[in-house]
Amino acid sequence: MKPTRGSRLIIRLVALSLGIAALCIALTQPQASELHHTVVSADSIKWGPAPPSLPPGAQAAILLGSPAKEGPFVLRLKFPAGFIVPPHRHSKDEYVTVIAGAFAIASGEKVDRQSLKPLPPASFVHLPAGMPHYAVVEVETIVQINGVGPFDVTYVDPKDDPRKR
Repeated sequence: MKPTRGSRLIIRLVALSLGIAALCIALTQPQASELHHTVVSADSIKWGPAPPSLPPGAQAAILLGSPAKEGPFVLRLKFPAGFIVPPHRHSKDEYVTVIAGAFAIASGEKVDRQSLKPLPPASFVHLPAGMPHYAVVEVETIVQINGVGPFDVTYVDPKDDPRKR
C-alpha cells in the first residue's frame, strides 16, 4: 500500500516531535564541562557547631549538600566523650558510618545503656525512617551521616529537644 499525503505528513510530524523532544532532553542535561566531583581531604574539613537539633557540645562539618535543603547530603558529626543523643526519630532514612572512636546506637524510646554495644570505626548503621533510636559515646567519636534533605529530628520526649530550651 502506497503512503498517502496525510500519512506522510503524520510521519513527518512524529519525527519532528521526537527530534524536538531529544533536543529538549539534551539541552536540560548537564554538559560534561559542567559536571564535577567533590573531593574533601581530611585536613580541609572545617568543624563548627552542630545543628541546634543536637545537644550542645557536638561539632559538625558539612561535606556535601545541606541537611536543611532538598537533595543528598553528607555530614560529619564529632561527639565529645560522654555525649548522649536522646531518643529521637527522623522522617527519612539515616545512613551512619563510624569514622573514629566508638559509636553505641540502639533503637527504642528510652536509653538502655545495658543493651548498647559500641561500634568500631568502619561500622555502618541504617536507620529506617520513623524508627526511634538513641546514641551514646564514651570516647570522642566521629560519624558520617548520609541522607536526603530536608532532614528532620523529632525527639521522643519533647523535653529532650535542645531547640526548646
